[in-house]
Amino acid sequence: MANLVKRENREVARGGGQEHRWDPFRAMDALLRWDPFRDDLGALAPWSGGYVPRFDVKETKDAFVLKADLPGVKEEEVDVSLSGNMLTISGKKEEEHKEEGEQYYATERTYGSFSRSFSLPDSADGDHVTAELKDGVLVVNVPKRPEAQPKKIALGGGGGEAKAKA
Repeated sequence: MANLVKRENREVARGGGQEHRWDPFRAMDALLRWDPFRDDLGALAPWSGGYVPRFDVKETKDAFVLKADLPGVKEEEVDVSLSGNMLTISGKKEEEHKEEGEQYYATERTYGSFSRSFSLPDSADGDHVTAELKDGVLVVNVPKRPEAQPKKIALGGGGGEAKAKA
């Protein structure tokens, strides 16, 4: 029987110290990225893929924030561009130089060029996008337009005559 923990008014199965809940975005990402030649072949199939960083995309009150781990990628090898409402992040992770006579027993890390594009909503302020690569983590901050911020609307005609009924 699974241990259940209440979090944010929903039950989450607990096991192995990690939250297990269905995430539709992660499921769709896995479905779109599925490659039958890559999954179980690993190092036996060098043609099967390259370096594909994973991104976290979140929305805060004031902005959209994209984060990706890019270990070993230099700042000058990353390009962040915005065309219309399409944000594109591309770059290259260089393969380490292998010396003659070195014997490798396993090579599991991937290298190569990558490019990811994200469609931004109309509320995004493309004129004030910032990006920073620090300690191998890329953070792209896309602020929201001021007019896109939620506004509180007062009830009533003007004199405060409307009262909320309990």
